[in-house]
Amino acid sequence: MHPGTTVRQDCLEKNGLSVTDAARVLGVDRQTLSNLLNARSGISPEMAVRLEKAFGIPAREWLMRQLDYELAEVMRRANKIKVEPFRASTTEGGGTHERGRD
Repeated sequence: MHPGTTVRQDCLEKNGLSVTDAARVLGVDRQTLSNLLNARSGISPEMAVRLEKAFGIPAREWLMRQLDYELAEVMRRANKIKVEPFRASTTEGGGTHERGRD
């Protein structure tokens, strides 16, 4: 679930706030909040701090929700991400870096 859904439920609906009222409380414009609530944008660190200050839910918790959401989205298409596993070469001296490129 996109974290904007949680913001809508736990912050707006729980407190009887409209999007306009909540945007005013958070100190952002209505469109910014609307984009979050409608999953068109995510929770930035600044928004997380604003949510913590306004509604008491820790900023770290908001950011973890955002990270969990983004990771779940990528994992849904992980099989389409083509990357060969890294295999360290056994060069003389045991190093894997070319001289001058570390």
